[in-house]
Amino acid sequence: DTRRTKNLLQLYEIKTKLISYHDYNKEQRGKKILEYLLAGKTVALVSDAGTPGISDPGYYLINLAIRNDIRVVPVPGVSAIIAALSVSGLPSDRFCFEGFLPRKINSLRQTIEILRDEDRTVIFYESPYRIINTLKEFLEIAGERWVVVARELTKFYEEIIRGPLSEVLAKLRAKKSKGEFTVLISSQKYTEKVLSLKKE
Repeated sequence: DTRRTKNLLQLYEIKTKLISYHDYNKEQRGKKILEYLLAGKTVALVSDAGTPGISDPGYYLINLAIRNDIRVVPVPGVSAIIAALSVSGLPSDRFCFEGFLPRKINSLRQTIEILRDEDRTVIFYESPYRIINTLKEFLEIAGERWVVVARELTKFYEEIIRGPLSEVLAKLRAKKSKGEFTVLISSQKYTEKVLSLKKE
């Protein structure tokens, strides 16, 4: 979708050609963009939200450029993963990012069973339509965990909820939330430590 990028460029009076690039057209558009690059033109990969190449189809275009010996220059940008982790209060020295968890219930449960024994902070994205069901499944399979659920980070309606998974789930059930979520789930060991401190 080029509309958001177009709005940004108009603010700075930048006029340039825009090409929509997403998961459904990445191979076709990737070839076209590669032609521009091989012809010596400069291309900027931008994202509607977050950092290009992180949990979006940008990786495919980047890989295509690398395979053709085209230099790829990173420009540090906003990432919901790192933004949420930085204010979570959870261990950040080691973490694993899972992108969006599977939509199908059996695949989701299998993934949670694998993540249950993870000793690093687990981070994933979830949609407002699946957030409650995903957290419910996590609670049933992995048990109580200390979690942080962040929504609309750096935006007007930013919201960060911290606490035991069962309590966070109850808060989310009590209201209707829009926007995508970044979910951080602590290890069982860290959860036990935090909950024991709360009892003292």
